[in-house]
Amino acid sequence: MDAGLLTVPKAGVLKETGEPKHQQSTDPEGSQQLEAETLPPAALHIPETQAASVLQNMQVIILKQAFLSFSIFILWISDPSHGSDVTQKSTLWRNKGDDATIDCEHTKDASFLQMYWYRQLPGETMELIVFTSTARKDHDFGEFSRDKFSATKTEAQSGTFTVKQLQPEDGGLYFCAVSEAAEAYFGGGTKLTVLEDGLDITPPRVKILRPSKAEDTKTKREKKKTTLVCVASDFYPDHVSVSWKCSAGKCDKAATDSAAKRVKEKYYRITSRLKVLTEIWEKPENTFTCSVTFYNGTKDIVFEHTIKGIQGNSTGNTRENYLRITQKAKLSYCVFIVKSCTYGAFVGFVMWKLQGSKRKR
Repeated sequence: MDAGLLTVPKAGVLKETGEPKHQQSTDPEGSQQLEAETLPPAALHIPETQAASVLQNMQVIILKQAFLSFSIFILWISDPSHGSDVTQKSTLWRNKGDDATIDCEHTKDASFLQMYWYRQLPGETMELIVFTSTARKDHDFGEFSRDKFSATKTEAQSGTFTVKQLQPEDGGLYFCAVSEAAEAYFGGGTKLTVLEDGLDITPPRVKILRPSKAEDTKTKREKKKTTLVCVASDFYPDHVSVSWKCSAGKCDKAATDSAAKRVKEKYYRITSRLKVLTEIWEKPENTFTCSVTFYNGTKDIVFEHTIKGIQGNSTGNTRENYLRITQKAKLSYCVFIVKSCTYGAFVGFVMWKLQGSKRKR
């Protein structure tokens, strides 16, 4: 056995521990074979010393496989910048029933002979589908069917991976990784979309919803912010990204849906929420633009909707309220002075009358 192949991980589900998970065969013959493998060495007519040596070698192989798989997983999640050395198409569309081939190239040196292909379906963990190398002719698909997947690896710095007879459930992210020994370098991933029958490629409709008048309960700490909601709807497939532009300067970070949602099993819809200071929103000269980038199969197209700020009510009302309050205060003060003077005059008149009466007596 070639010692260089001892570090090759078997295809299977890659857990967080890095250990490939294999499905146990339910075939009766496979069950009989499994039972035979679990018999004592004497029952298999293998010398005890030889069996111990074989068992030790198998343990070494398993440990090396697990270590390499774990290293690949850790390197991918901890340093995605390595993907700059490995290139693959970011988006791929194919019709149901077609084959989809993903190309992968890298700029590492020719000693990086090993190439791995991973799949991550929506809501699931990453799976190692196949291991390829220019040092071996036969690719290792593990438990995966060669009728469904195929791969080529004739050059050290390139390779291909094919998904056959596409079905909607094949849609997901497919990653290419290259390795020389323990370290692996990942590409950015290819998002594979299987176009469904009866649905045409449809661009999004973009609209910004103005904030409700009831949104005036923010605390002073939040500096009285106003929320703008951008809705992109009625598009297919779901290859979109959302961004904001503000004429008053850089927009705050928006809260955008993590993924577009399917509406009535047909078109998609995605929303993004942007919070802006009310004092900025309440200026008609300020504009707010929601930009939705949609990939139509050949290129990215940007769809936008722009709204203007409104005439501020808070500033005007504050000034008017201040003037109204001060006028009322002045009037109240004048009334108070007049009343005080009247009361004083009345008291003085009474006192004068009383003094006059005493003098007459």
